[in-house]
Amino acid sequence: MSKTYKILIMGASYGSLLGTKLALAGHAVHLVCLPAEAELINKEGAIVRLPVKGREGLVEINSLKLPGKVTAGGTAGVNPADYDLVALAMQEPQYRSPGVRELLDKVAQSKVPCMSIMNMPPLTYLKRIPGINADGLRGCYTDASVWDSFDPKTLTLCSPDPQAFRPPEDKVNVLQVRLPTNFKSARFDSEAHTAILRQLEADIEAVRFDAGDGKKIELPVKLKVHDSVFVPLAKWAMLIAGNYRCVQKDAMRPIKDAVHSDIEASRAAYNWVVKLCVSLGANEKDLVPFDKYANAALSLGSPSSAARALAAGAKNIERVDLLVQAVAAQKGMRLAVLDETVILVNGWLEKNRKVS
Repeated sequence: MSKTYKILIMGASYGSLLGTKLALAGHAVHLVCLPAEAELINKEGAIVRLPVKGREGLVEINSLKLPGKVTAGGTAGVNPADYDLVALAMQEPQYRSPGVRELLDKVAQSKVPCMSIMNMPPLTYLKRIPGINADGLRGCYTDASVWDSFDPKTLTLCSPDPQAFRPPEDKVNVLQVRLPTNFKSARFDSEAHTAILRQLEADIEAVRFDAGDGKKIELPVKLKVHDSVFVPLAKWAMLIAGNYRCVQKDAMRPIKDAVHSDIEASRAAYNWVVKLCVSLGANEKDLVPFDKYANAALSLGSPSSAARALAAGAKNIERVDLLVQAVAAQKGMRLAVLDETVILVNGWLEKNRKVS
C-alpha cells in the first residue's frame, strides 16, 4: 500500500466529490464547510451519486463506508501544516468571508502544496503563466488581496470539468454528478509536490467499487495530472461558450441551449478562447476540441451555477467572463459576444446589489 495522505479540502460541494474519490482510494480527507453541512457529513456521510457507463440509474457512494475517512468541520482550529495537500473547492467570492480568509492565509503561510479546483483560477496561479500580467487582473476578483500571501511555486490549478449539483429536494450532504468527466490538474513547480498528485492519480485509478450487487466496478471522475500549466485553462472556452452565455437579460437558459441554440456562434466563441490560450503559450492538444464539448453540453439541461446564483440574487459571483476579457485585452484581442456577456452579468449584479 502506498502512503496514506491527509488532505484538507476547503468547500464541501465539489469538495465532497473530490473528497469521496480520495477516501475511496484510502486517504484521509477533512472538509471545511458550514455547520449544517459538517454535522450531516459527520453523522450520515458525504453522499455522492454518479452515472456509470452501462448501468441503469445512479451509483451511490457514502463516505462512511469507504476505506479512507471523511470528516468535516468549520474554519476554527484547523492547522494546514498538519496536512500533505490542501484543495480549494469554494467559489472565489467566498474566500474573503470571515474565518475562511484567515484559514486561506494560514494555508499560504504553511507552504503546504495547494491545488485549486475553482473555475476562477487563484490570482497567484496566473503568475505561473508566462504570457499573462497577473497584477493587471486584480480587478476581476471579488477581493484579490486574499491571494497575496501565496507563492506560485506551492499553488496549482485543477480544472473542475465534472458537472455536479446539490439536488434541491435532498439534504445538503448529497451531491449528484451530471457529467462525470475528470479533474485535470497542472503539476506543481516541485517534483516532490507533483509526486503527491501522481500518487493520488494512481490510487484513484486503481479503485474498484462494490456497487452492492457483488460486482466490482470502475467509477468515473478520475484525477489526471499534466505537465502543462495550460491544461486547466481548457475550462475557459467551455465557460465562455456555455456557462456564462446562460445569462440572458431577463432570465437564465440551460447550458445546452446556450451552446446549441446557435451552434456556430458557440463554436466561434469557443475557438476564439482556444486561440487566446494558444497565444499565451498553450498547445492546442492541451485543450478540448469544440465538438467534444458541444456533445457533452447536450446533457446539461439546467443553467450554470453562475447563472443560478445570479438568478437567486447573488451580489458576487466568480467572474471568469471578466477575467478572460481582461487577459484577451492584454493580447490585443476582443470578442463581441464576450463583451455582451460581461455587460449582462454586470447588469444582474448591479440589480442584485440594489435590492439589498
